[in-house]
Amino acid sequence: MGIYLATAYRTHYVSEIGQQDDGKQVVLAGWVHEVRNIGKIVFMLLRDHTGIAQIIGKDGLSDAAVIRSMSLPKESVVIVRGTVRKNSESKAGFEIIPSEIENINPLSSPIPFEVTGKVPAEIDVRLDNRHIDLRRLETTSVFNIQASVLESFRDTMLTHGFTEIRTPSLVEAATEGGADLFHVEYFEKPAFLAQSPQLYKQLAVIGGMDRVFMVVPVFRAEKHNTVYHLNEITQMDAEMGFADHNDAIELLKKTVKNIIGHVSTKNWSDLERLGVKIAEPDIKDITYRKALKLLEQDGQNVEFGKDLTREQEERLCALIGDLVLVREYPSSVRAFYSMPNSDDKKTCNSFDLLYKGLEVSSGAQRIHLPDLLEKSIEEHGMDPANFDFYINAFRQGAPPHAGWSLGLERLTMKLTGMQNIRECCMFPRDRVRLKP
Repeated sequence: MGIYLATAYRTHYVSEIGQQDDGKQVVLAGWVHEVRNIGKIVFMLLRDHTGIAQIIGKDGLSDAAVIRSMSLPKESVVIVRGTVRKNSESKAGFEIIPSEIENINPLSSPIPFEVTGKVPAEIDVRLDNRHIDLRRLETTSVFNIQASVLESFRDTMLTHGFTEIRTPSLVEAATEGGADLFHVEYFEKPAFLAQSPQLYKQLAVIGGMDRVFMVVPVFRAEKHNTVYHLNEITQMDAEMGFADHNDAIELLKKTVKNIIGHVSTKNWSDLERLGVKIAEPDIKDITYRKALKLLEQDGQNVEFGKDLTREQEERLCALIGDLVLVREYPSSVRAFYSMPNSDDKKTCNSFDLLYKGLEVSSGAQRIHLPDLLEKSIEEHGMDPANFDFYINAFRQGAPPHAGWSLGLERLTMKLTGMQNIRECCMFPRDRVRLKP
């Protein structure tokens, strides 16, 4: 047996069987992917989340009643008991000779689209029926890769002495400023869905935990309708005490390289299924001012003090490489808690990581001096009184600290080659979608 435990319904998953199991009795469970009847031989493809096995019914190998029972509608959920037979002509290297096929829950409703992909379905049809879409091997591969991203992120954090924490999704005031907030009623008080865990992970560092990380949902009430935006996203965040932006950048580079390496090794078959090749990670590091010069040399009109557009980020990656870290953005386009640059008063110790033309991470050294923090909040058009709990924490012994967040769905999108971020969120929430 492999890594899976046998259950009352199966002894093996498809991926656990190979030519070495020739002659072995097995019980598989899954869905009917396809059935081909060519006279005296019936081929059934059984699919579970690890792969597809060929079941062959043939006179002289299987009972006639068993062969008849193989003619089932696609997506029927079945249990197959049978014997493994080595077959080098089969894609998997083996096939199953069935002794019994049990249709354990006959279909009572039509399947809304073709799971095999032979007949393409619109993305909204697939998302409306996500439980069916998840049966597509391509969709499964996307989320296998996403799971590996999370696994590598957590492993990297734990290896470097970080502690995983949980932060609230309901907050009393905007965590990043701006008007793009979802308002909710919290008993007798107004509240908001959190835009970011930022303030809370800083409080954890100030509290002496020193190095913390989290995987959390965040909410942005932005009325986007693009292939790059969602209104509920998952962030992978890290915050480290007694550190500056350079320390945070080195951690981010190490984390992203680890993630890409882990996905390349563990998910090679998923990448192959999706037709994606991932290059060896090589992160180029430039300043915002250098980025503007490169774009101007490329014939683009770029104004200092403006954030880079998605088109400009895309062009930077085309000019420099798949992975580009841009640092020292103007303070005016960054969050109020970003530490000003001591050598360039117009910029701050902030950074973004671009991957294949898309921003996947953002971070900065934080302002840990309370008077400077209060001033920055005012300069960003907000009332410091709304942040009393936050500012006061910095009056009670706050160390220098820095951190960043990685967008799970955006990183998954670029790793898998998907063209729409909704493909990379299992149950996406965008401007119009609230179900399933």
